[in-house]
Amino acid sequence: MSDRPLMPIATAVWLIDNTSLTFDQIADFCGLHPLQVKGIADGDVGAGVRGIDPIGTHQLTREEIETAQGDENYRLKLSKPKTIVAQKPRKGPRYTPVSKRQNRPDAIAWVVRNHPEISDAQIAKLLGTTKTTIQSVRDRSHWNSANIQPQDPVGLGLCTQIDLDTVVRKAAAKRAKLQPAPAPEGDSLKPVEETTAAEPAPDANEDKSGDVDLSKVFANLSSDGND
Repeated sequence: MSDRPLMPIATAVWLIDNTSLTFDQIADFCGLHPLQVKGIADGDVGAGVRGIDPIGTHQLTREEIETAQGDENYRLKLSKPKTIVAQKPRKGPRYTPVSKRQNRPDAIAWVVRNHPEISDAQIAKLLGTTKTTIQSVRDRSHWNSANIQPQDPVGLGLCTQIDLDTVVRKAAAKRAKLQPAPAPEGDSLKPVEETTAAEPAPDANEDKSGDVDLSKVFANLSSDGND
């Protein structure tokens, strides 16, 4: 939140008309020059601007104004909101200051080399660049390709470490989903041909070890007893 009222001139108009604050106090609170405040009071500046009550907009309290009116050296303090509304997530590509745009190819080269799992669309959104520029860095067709040196975008001030970590985590999770699941270890199922094949018929000439000739067994026992 800013330390200045939302509409400084309109607020200054109201304070001039409704309080006994000095020009310096009003100028300090509204972020204006004292001569601007004097011009507003004289009608030379902000003519036709309708004053806005800072008390009604919860930017000042009546007690704060009364305190300042009793001490011309006192400086008004903007009221803090009781609840802080979370900032709406930013959509679209990141804005990059002009002074840092020349460093984007270096940052792109760093991301491409160290995090190949990040897609061009994610890089474009993270660094505020275009897919065309990213592709030119990849295939070294960029006009300044000879001078591009991979550098960490966080160190260059093109993004925060939290933003970079978030993109890397999302890219890694997406790649893991696209990779095929590993084959299970251990015995695998046999082919259908093996499981449905008919068992071979028994050989007629094969000895049946399960059949026992009892006459031969008793004959052997008799011969053993005569010895």
